[in-house]
Amino acid sequence: MNRDIAISVQKVSKNFVISKMRKDTVKGIFTNLFKKENIQNHFQYALKDINFEIKKGEFFGIVGRNGSGKSTLLKILAGIYQPTSGNIKIQGRLVPFIELGVGFNPELSGRDNVYLNGSMMGFSKKEITAMYSDIVEFAELENFMEKKLKNYSSGMQVRLAFSMATRAKADVLLVDEVLAVGDAEFQQKCFKYFRDLKNSDTTVVFVSHDMNSVAEYCDRALLIEDSEVKVFGSSKDVSRAYTRMFMDEDIQNHQVDIANNSKRWGDGRVKYKKVYISPETIGDSETFKICTEAIVRKNMDTAIFGFSISNDQDIKIIGNNNKIKDKFINKLKKGELIRLEWTVPNIFNTGIYRINLQINSDDYSEVIDSWDDSETFKIERSNNNPYEIVPNISLRINRK
Repeated sequence: MNRDIAISVQKVSKNFVISKMRKDTVKGIFTNLFKKENIQNHFQYALKDINFEIKKGEFFGIVGRNGSGKSTLLKILAGIYQPTSGNIKIQGRLVPFIELGVGFNPELSGRDNVYLNGSMMGFSKKEITAMYSDIVEFAELENFMEKKLKNYSSGMQVRLAFSMATRAKADVLLVDEVLAVGDAEFQQKCFKYFRDLKNSDTTVVFVSHDMNSVAEYCDRALLIEDSEVKVFGSSKDVSRAYTRMFMDEDIQNHQVDIANNSKRWGDGRVKYKKVYISPETIGDSETFKICTEAIVRKNMDTAIFGFSISNDQDIKIIGNNNKIKDKFINKLKKGELIRLEWTVPNIFNTGIYRINLQINSDDYSEVIDSWDDSETFKIERSNNNPYEIVPNISLRINRK
């Protein structure tokens, strides 16, 4: 196995045996109850001939509809299931984030559960004591650690479990929808944790239905459908393929322009028509505006409109959306034109920048219109600065 490969999956298949008794007649049910010849075995194939490799330090996504086989694959990687055939090789210590809180005792206090769970993770009592305050601070449970876990809310339990999981010493992490739990503020902590992971040498396998997270965090991904790998490649290509699986026929007929554009994808219920920057030439001005127009093509209860700005290396620098701003757009009606005007602080140094636009469902799980490189603008500063971001930083000097 190549040293640069963290996980190698070769020709892996998994099937489950389902036993079913023949019930030809009512009498037969009772008279032949214990006869083996009346037991019929059926095979349910969860995975069929799966092949892929994940590089060390790679953030790798696995996506697919419910029942497609992705969770089975994750459990095989975690060692919970054994494959029916094929081989899996993993280099380094693997830690699964599959079921947060496994091993917690509801009759013990939060403090006792930290020590119990920490010992299960291989830490000594001295090591747990050293990290205890950081665990509690991250979970924001300073006033609750002496209470029994059974008296915690589900959100509190999730915060404590995730905080413990982040302490695991791992070369490979398996993550199953961790970002879908907890309140909005705690989810931001999760996002920050995974952003930090992306900049480390840790290999992460991430199973999710959230295509925004897959496209943003994952270097590559694969799409499983009907127990087989259907698409394997860049995270954006896989995210597009996953989203198109859910397009209904009516939307597909109207979205040929999006489907054929490698930088644009989504189900098209709402679609951006126009984007422009004001002023057209940006120098040392304190702010500039991003103006967009979107047309509603199908009635919707609500949607999230957002943007991000990338540099010429395709690294996202800043972004925002109306949900973050607590300005909700509800009851969208077919044919309605929605205009948004973003006032953006000019923190950018001289260079070329790109606008990426997004429209998502309220829980971010569905991409309605994702338009990368929708517009390009240039910053021309009068003063030289070696840094990419140049916010207005004040300086005060006292000399005596």
